[in-house]
Amino acid sequence: MRADAADVVVVGGGVMGLATAWELTRRGIRPLVLERFARGHHEGASHGATRNFNNAYIEEHFLDLLVRSREGWDALASIDGEPLLRLHGLVTHGHLDVAAVRERLTDRGIHAEILTATDAGGRWPGMRFEDDVLWSADAGVVRAAATLTELERRIVAAGGEVRWRAPVAHIGEDSDGVVLALPDGSRLRADTVVVTAGAWTSSLLGRLGPPRLTVTEETPAHFRPRTDATWPSFNHYVDPSAYPGTVYGMPTPGKGVKVGFHRVGDEVDPDARPHRATHQSALADYVRKWMPGLDAASAAPISCTYTSTDDGTFVLDRRGRIVVGAGFSGHGFKFATGVGAVLADLALDPGARAADAFRLR
Repeated sequence: MRADAADVVVVGGGVMGLATAWELTRRGIRPLVLERFARGHHEGASHGATRNFNNAYIEEHFLDLLVRSREGWDALASIDGEPLLRLHGLVTHGHLDVAAVRERLTDRGIHAEILTATDAGGRWPGMRFEDDVLWSADAGVVRAAATLTELERRIVAAGGEVRWRAPVAHIGEDSDGVVLALPDGSRLRADTVVVTAGAWTSSLLGRLGPPRLTVTEETPAHFRPRTDATWPSFNHYVDPSAYPGTVYGMPTPGKGVKVGFHRVGDEVDPDARPHRATHQSALADYVRKWMPGLDAASAAPISCTYTSTDDGTFVLDRRGRIVVGAGFSGHGFKFATGVGAVLADLALDPGARAADAFRLR
C-alpha cells in the first residue's frame, strides 16, 4: 500500500472515532485516525472527567445499542486498577412514566426497581424526591478522559495510528475510493472513510451528511457536596414551566457533583465558540431546591458542545464508501463502544445496516 493510502481512515478522534478505530483493530484492521485538534483538547464533546452511563431508555434501538455498548465497556475493563465504567447506580424521577422504563429494562435483564420518594430520600439524603423513583444498580458513570487515553493506547498497540493536529479540508469519492484533501494541498486515499467529526460534520460532508445538525454550547457545572454522603447518577424530568430543561448529573471524584440542563444551550459556530456559561442562575436555583446536599453557590461551570438531530436520535449509516456517525445529541458517550462496533460493521461490510431509526433519511 502506498504511503498516501489506507484501508480505513477515521476522521475525528473524539470518543466515537477512537471507539470505531479500536473496534476495527479487534477485527484485524489497522486504521488511521485523523483529528484536527491536539490530544486533550476542549473544543468538542469528548473531554472532561465523567459522563453519565444512563440506561433509562424505552426505545428498542437505544436499548439494543446499550446492550452492545455494555459488552464493549466490559471488554475495555479497567485502567490503573479502576474500571472505566463505574456502576454506582442511577436514579430517574419526575415527569415520566418510571414504571414503563422499569418494564423495558427488566425485559432486557437489566436491574431496575421502583422506590417510593420517602425510601429514595432516606437512601440519598442529599437529594429531594416528590414521586416514585426508578433505581437501577446497573448504571453509573464513565471515566471519559481515561477512556480516550485507553482507546488510543489500544489502537496504537494493535498497529493503528492516531494523528493529532491533522485536519481534513474536504472528503470526496471517485471510482477508486475516497479522496481526503488536506490543508497543505496533499491528498490521502482510502478504501473507506468513517466520519465522526462531531460539530464539524456538516461543514466537512455537505450534502453527503445528515440533513440537519444543530451545534450548541452547553454549560453544566460541578457543585461541592456539603457532606460525605454517597451520590448516584441521576435524571430528573422537571416541570418544563419551572426550568429550561431536563436535569442530569453524576458524581465526579475530586470535583464534586456534576449537574446540568440537557440541550438548552445557545446555537454556536464550532469555530467561533464563545465558551460562555449560560443558565447558571436557573441551575443554582435548581440545586438549591432539589439537591440540598450540594452548595448551590459553589458552581464551577464546564463547557462542551452538543451536535444534535431534531429528535435526538443518532445517525449511523453508509453512503457509498463514506460511513457517518453523527448527531449524538448530548447523550452519546455511554454508547461509544456500541457505536464503534456499528460503524465498524458499516465500514467493513457494504451490506451492513444499522437499526432503521439510525439511518439517513
